[in-house]
Amino acid sequence: MQTIQMSDIYGQYLTMKKEIDSAMQEVIKSTLFIKSGKAIDFEKKLSAYLNTNVIGCANGTDALQVAFMALGLQPGDEVITTPFTFVATVEVLALLGLKPVFVDVCPNKFNIDSSKIEEAITNKTKAILPVHLFGQCADLETIKKLTEKHGLFLIEDACQALGTEFIFKDGTKKHAGTIGHIGCNSFFPSKNLGAFGDGGAIYTEDESLANVIRSIANHGMKAKYQYERVGVNSRLDSIQAAILEVKLKYFDKHILARQAAATYYDEHLSGIEGLQIPAKASYSTHTFHQYTIRTVKRNELQKYLGEKGIPSMIYYPGAIHLQEAYQFLGYQKGDFPISENLAETVLSLPMHTELTEEQLEYTADIVREFYL
Repeated sequence: MQTIQMSDIYGQYLTMKKEIDSAMQEVIKSTLFIKSGKAIDFEKKLSAYLNTNVIGCANGTDALQVAFMALGLQPGDEVITTPFTFVATVEVLALLGLKPVFVDVCPNKFNIDSSKIEEAITNKTKAILPVHLFGQCADLETIKKLTEKHGLFLIEDACQALGTEFIFKDGTKKHAGTIGHIGCNSFFPSKNLGAFGDGGAIYTEDESLANVIRSIANHGMKAKYQYERVGVNSRLDSIQAAILEVKLKYFDKHILARQAAATYYDEHLSGIEGLQIPAKASYSTHTFHQYTIRTVKRNELQKYLGEKGIPSMIYYPGAIHLQEAYQFLGYQKGDFPISENLAETVLSLPMHTELTEEQLEYTADIVREFYL
């Protein structure tokens, strides 16, 4: 059996090697490296896939920052989000002088608890920022109704959920990141659609807002050397775009591979006392950026897996409100008990497109063996 990888980026590359190598060479030959060539081509193709406007940027963190810059919020404005997420979600708010207001998450789906959001809304609240953690949408239909009721912006942190679909009560579906005013995505190498370096994208259906986002991401420019606003330098380079354009052709196949691996885990890990497999929401598909279990024996299980040659990761070992950098927000231990508990009990198993049945069987067998 081949060595099990947490995320087999190289193994996936080998299945598309000829096409990816050719695409990279095409960019080098063209010398169209920045905001041209393959970067524009990829934006158009991802726009067609998602049925919305797509603006490439340098990474997922920049996607979030540029999104909030485009909305024109003022320092001190409040944004409701979750403390159980990667730090970038909250980091960009702090950098812009906005105030993160946390709401705890659902214990089994890991996303923000939509039933607790309204009580956190004040006259300073300007936006809600749900995170579609691990590849499953937050309860967007409920959250969108709240934003409409209170006149708020809805920005989706969809960095882990490209390819995921939200299912409305009437049966219609829309891609994660395309339901709110703005959606944000990351092309970090291990993501559902991953580059060979950093990369990101911002989505919006609003054409005028898309133009503002394009301007901000390119130094606030409206024409060459003409600047209409303060901006940043955040661009998806053409070599990364060329790689992503090739991988986008196989994206649906790759999502099915992730889902098949998750189904195997579900079937072979369910019913183990002391272990909880991921719960699936009725309102969302799941693309399994991570396959995350819960157990009070998390640290012991991780050690045991490592001894057997199985990698695993903890996403995330500390809720944001308890991190040193965010003590200024004034939260205390116990304020968000579910997020705090998840930080002590979650463990993500190997999840990628190249997992073999032999590797899945071995991983599941070792997990079960631990609990015997």
